Amino acid sequence: MSTPTLIPVILCGGSGTRLWPLSRETYPKQFLRLLGEDSLLQQTMKRLSCVQGLGPAILVSNESSRFVVAEQLREIGIENARILLEPARRNTAPAIASAALHALSEYDDPLLLVLPSDHVIKDHDAFCTAIHYAQQAASKGDLVTFGIKPQSPETGYGYIRAGSTETDPAQPVLEFVEKPNRTTAEQYVASGNYFWNSGMFLFRASRYLEELTEFQPRVAEACREAVANAKKDFDFIRLESKAYSASPDIAIDYAVMEKTNRASMIAMDAQWSDIGSWASVWDVADKDPDLNAAQGDVVLQDCENCLVHGTSRLVTAVGLRNTVVIETADAILIMDTERAQDTKKLVAELQRSKRPESTQHRQIFRPWGSYDSIGNGDRFQVKRISVKEGAKLSLQMHHHRAEHWVVVSGTAKITNGDKEYLLSENQSTYIPIGVVHSLENPGKIPLELIEIQSGGYLGEDDIVRLQDRYGRT
Repeated sequence: MSTPTLIPVILCGGSGTRLWPLSRETYPKQFLRLLGEDSLLQQTMKRLSCVQGLGPAILVSNESSRFVVAEQLREIGIENARILLEPARRNTAPAIASAALHALSEYDDPLLLVLPSDHVIKDHDAFCTAIHYAQQAASKGDLVTFGIKPQSPETGYGYIRAGSTETDPAQPVLEFVEKPNRTTAEQYVASGNYFWNSGMFLFRASRYLEELTEFQPRVAEACREAVANAKKDFDFIRLESKAYSASPDIAIDYAVMEKTNRASMIAMDAQWSDIGSWASVWDVADKDPDLNAAQGDVVLQDCENCLVHGTSRLVTAVGLRNTVVIETADAILIMDTERAQDTKKLVAELQRSKRPESTQHRQIFRPWGSYDSIGNGDRFQVKRISVKEGAKLSLQMHHHRAEHWVVVSGTAKITNGDKEYLLSENQSTYIPIGVVHSLENPGKIPLELIEIQSGGYLGEDDIVRLQDRYGRT
């Protein structure tokens, strides 16, 4: 088997609370279409088209996002990627180690290009040029990181202090620095020796594992066992749970990059942003002559320097300055752009109050499609269910609720006890409590239906799955 020059490793397991209410734990920012028709994950994958000699990408995801990752890859025509599933969140050092071990099981010590799935890079030529230089340094044994030339004294990023070289684009890393205060950040930018820490890396798989074994042997050992005992599950590779969960929770910076004596940096000036706040979304978004960035059904009058995002209804604003307005079906955020970094504190407060809006959207995605909770009361709940063409919900039953289904569009194949039949538009059926049932879309167009649940308990954990083509228990 020929060895590819480079294997992309895409980290897409983050939870992303700083862009709430659009980004939530069950549907974080890498899956959002914030800047155009493609999600940030899809933009990351497409950006790699300018890099020569790539092998199939390895994506590291968590269990709850696995079907969203697979579906978004399918939408852009990527079919050969490997998707590793983390049984627990253990940060970037174990995630990258697992990808490195898997890559070594298929290839002869490839180079790994490690990229977060939720960044924006507008200058693709500069991005590819930086990767080219990084490959040269990594081939010599360096662990390469990418430093972003700072455009402002940003306090939301960590920094890299690099040593200067006259001829080699790969500069030795002298120091990794935590997020500074404003005065210190201004000094960093003025010095010319400090760069924003991008969280992107390039190195040989074996070199990373060597350094990790030296500095964090418990992480390396846990990942070796987790990969050795991984199981193939449909399109996914499940890392062994007990071993992976035993790994320390640690980022690659702390585990390896701050300790190794072979860290080097390639400077990148590629219009990069980690989209870490609503203010940074405004920075990279297209704007009108009044410097307003609007997306969705939005009408603005006499507004300046605003970011307004609507998803489910008309959003209007008059006379606003330096304001963020984010509307979703179940929550609205209004904030001063100067307080954009405080969104995380707001979400923490919502979580302490056990508000479901803090972690999940009203619309929930499943491997077969999605459902949207459009109404509820004391003993009833109404959902709009969308089933993809050819998809099927699990064969299941409920102990506490009955269900009434009304087909809005498409064709439904119903299993209701020992009966099986088809329903079309405006037809309905009733599923009593305790009856085994299933729903399938045998057609070529999406199936849309309204589900009315009634009973003493309507939680999602009242599902007993008897058969499921997606391997869920």
